[in-house]
Amino acid sequence: MQTSTAIQTWIDQQLTNNPPRAKSLVMTVFGDAIAPHGGTIWLGSLISLMSHFGINDRLVRTSVFRLAEEGWLEAKRDGRRSTYQLATASYARFQHAYKRVYVPQTGKWDHYWTLVIMSGDDTSTGNKASLKKELLWEGFRMINAGVFAHPQADTAALQNVLGRNGFAGLCTVCRSSDLNLPNARPLPSLIASHWQLDEVNIAYKNFIEAFSPLKKLVQGQHLPEHAAFVIRSLLIHSFRRTQLHDPNLPSSLRPEGWLGDEAYRLCRDLYRACFRPAEYLLSQALDPEHRQDGGLSLQERFGGLF
Repeated sequence: MQTSTAIQTWIDQQLTNNPPRAKSLVMTVFGDAIAPHGGTIWLGSLISLMSHFGINDRLVRTSVFRLAEEGWLEAKRDGRRSTYQLATASYARFQHAYKRVYVPQTGKWDHYWTLVIMSGDDTSTGNKASLKKELLWEGFRMINAGVFAHPQADTAALQNVLGRNGFAGLCTVCRSSDLNLPNARPLPSLIASHWQLDEVNIAYKNFIEAFSPLKKLVQGQHLPEHAAFVIRSLLIHSFRRTQLHDPNLPSSLRPEGWLGDEAYRLCRDLYRACFRPAEYLLSQALDPEHRQDGGLSLQERFGGLF
């Protein structure tokens, strides 16, 4: 079997056995492919891109309509045609989420934990349910009523989460470390009871098993542009869904046999193999009026693509 045929067989099997939801995949394509080139695309061009995944125009239209309703995208009319772009209000969240995908986890840690403490007086202020949800996305866990903790928090992202949900200046945020008292429970003992790392590790294992066969197939190959775009998008779509459930703990707090680093390396290697032909396809799909240079944010993905 020729390599190109084997690659197409893998794509067909992936789309059949694990078909991505149209709305979620549109978000992936916007974040990975459209955002670094200006973030705007004609609806017709987006429909053409999504057709490579077997997603019809009706599903694309429904997906972008719902994403616009939810505040992720903005629609603009130009005569009889429409463009979609990333909403200004969601851009920072978008960038932060994808930064986690392209940057490797760091093992450095100063052994201080970040605590977010909600006051009982804050129950009627802000969006408490949304705040809890976003703190969980950032890797925090509630260790007691109204107390969230993380050993290696992104303080800029935390500040953004608090402000966006109406809790700016209302929560107490502090750093804490163990006193190493002989009769006290150490902070790292909280990991096993509050962070479900086994589930995340299983997800990494499934990602590795699904995408490892591609590594030999794409190595040293000149991939067709459409195949490269589909693989790159499915790759980031799958890795993003797995990685964003990873609380990004310091290496000393991860369990033995942690697969996050191996999954990242596999994603990096496949992304580099697909990058140039996929970018060529995008250059044909994106209108020059909207297209912008991806800049350093694109070039520096996975430690450098050029």
